[in-house]
Amino acid sequence: MALKLALTDILACPVCKGKLKYDKDSAQLICLADKLAYPIRENIPVLIAEEATQLSSEEVEQWRS
Repeated sequence: MALKLALTDILACPVCKGKLKYDKDSAQLICLADKLAYPIRENIPVLIAEEATQLSSEEVEQWRS
């Protein structure tokens, strides 16, 4: 079972409270403002800042296009 897209409408970045984008291929929620990727484990978003990985500027630009 994949993460439901409707869930991404109500989830927010715990750092900046901004919108998150869903990366289905890598099972992550992406915050472009903070350049963070939050993991999704067993279909549960892990929205803990310490668990997020930093995105490179190139990765952020890919998501913005």
